[in-house]
Amino acid sequence: MLGLQLARRARHVRLENAATAIRAASSTSNGGKPKAKVQSAKDASEGVSYTRGLFLGVNNAKLAFPFPKLSTDESETLQSLVNPVVKFFEEGVDAKLIDDTKIIPEETLASLKEMGLFGLQIPEELNGLGLSNTGYARVCEELSDASIAVTIMAHQSIGLKGILLNGNAAQQAKYLPKLATGENLAAFALTEPSSGSDAQSIKTRAVLSEDKSHFILNGGKIWISNGGWAEVMTVFAQTEVDGKDKVTAFIVERAFGGLTSGPPEDKLGIRGSNTCQVFFDNVKVPVENVLGGGEDGKTGGLAGVGHGFKVAMNILNNGRFGIGAASGGQLRRVIAKAAEHATQRKQFGASLSEFGLIKEKIGHLALNTYAIERLSAVGSLFKNPFSDPAAVASEISSRVQKKISAPATLEGVHPKLKASADLLQTRTIEFGDAVESLLRKHGKTIVHEQLQLKRIADASIQLFAMTATISRASTALADKSPTAAHELALTQLYAEIASDKIRNNLREIQTHTKKDSQLKAIADQVFAQSKYIPSHPTGVNA
Repeated sequence: MLGLQLARRARHVRLENAATAIRAASSTSNGGKPKAKVQSAKDASEGVSYTRGLFLGVNNAKLAFPFPKLSTDESETLQSLVNPVVKFFEEGVDAKLIDDTKIIPEETLASLKEMGLFGLQIPEELNGLGLSNTGYARVCEELSDASIAVTIMAHQSIGLKGILLNGNAAQQAKYLPKLATGENLAAFALTEPSSGSDAQSIKTRAVLSEDKSHFILNGGKIWISNGGWAEVMTVFAQTEVDGKDKVTAFIVERAFGGLTSGPPEDKLGIRGSNTCQVFFDNVKVPVENVLGGGEDGKTGGLAGVGHGFKVAMNILNNGRFGIGAASGGQLRRVIAKAAEHATQRKQFGASLSEFGLIKEKIGHLALNTYAIERLSAVGSLFKNPFSDPAAVASEISSRVQKKISAPATLEGVHPKLKASADLLQTRTIEFGDAVESLLRKHGKTIVHEQLQLKRIADASIQLFAMTATISRASTALADKSPTAAHELALTQLYAEIASDKIRNNLREIQTHTKKDSQLKAIADQVFAQSKYIPSHPTGVNA
């Protein structure tokens, strides 16, 4: 406790000094105008996302405590849905056959559609089930066949997500009902041969017709899940806006003509899903099929031209949690199979489950699975704290003006988890200091410091996982859950391990500058010769 108080006090002094320095420096560049009013820690934590709070050194606990619970209606809906899904995958899905034949049988797809699995988050009035993110994640956990999981999540998590998030009322009414029932499948078409992570560099182009009634779309995409089956695609293309190229998002129907698909890729373990190239040859896309734009981000039409990058990031950021949920479900099944094998298999006169190294593996599996499941359940809290790169530099000033001297009180933590919560608080303060230090040192160029950003990313993930597990275990203890004691043990150990990982990452931020430079220099030498450089230790070189 004394360590936490000292850390808070030291942080307060540093921010006081930094605030004075920045106010003095900025007053000359601001024409002497009065600066924004300094806020308290409590006030500063109001109105920011949980993760943004972490980057400011604030644990905005009210967003994570108590652990979110489903409404009675959604809980009943989920219970009535999950049990049949589990039974169907256990009894009606032959995963080996699907992978061997590279196709999901029509009768299997028909059953999936009948259960409503293609419209989990689409509103009920548009033929969907209207599940929340938490409900959707829970169902995704039970998609035990990988090919089916890829097909369903490519359809919902990204394929139709743009229409759901950024579509106007007319677009949603036109497309979502048939997508919800699975009558139509959806795909997300962004990646190109020369454009992977760099979405702004895509080459596919859409040109507005002279009468401004439609766009002519030309280009190609690669590695598109559901690309050979989808009747509706969210497609991203360059469009001219005030003489410059800007990405625009389009709803494209196969029925428009000019859209063709290449042969499916042969993959490992997900051969039953369809992944292929997609080509656009003078496809006429109506102006009303542009997504996004306007004050609400849903206006569409010509107002959406040039706003495609925001639409793409919105889709990807919102859709990722489904993958984590599905992974958590698979891990549950892996643990069950591994534990069964370890208890039954005997070596050297003892079950494998009695050996320390096996216990270590199963223990870590259980810890990480618990964290993943809790993260999936509160995934809506985990938002990009600085989605606009230009905001990074301004954050330096706003951080010190807010004078955050200590995180908000972690209300709702069960007394048995107080030590874990104290670890979380201490690491949060240290994390905020590390972020501030990097921003002061690098400013806008921080986006190019990938090794440091990796450490920050890893630390932020661990902080969030600590919060999610402490929150869930506190609720389990308060509700006297039959698994509360086990969840307490998982959380206490996870918090200690995560705390150590965070501390190591933050320490490396300060100490690894020289080592990072050395490591990159070695890589540059390898790149220059395109080979492993040292001579063979035997002296016999090829």
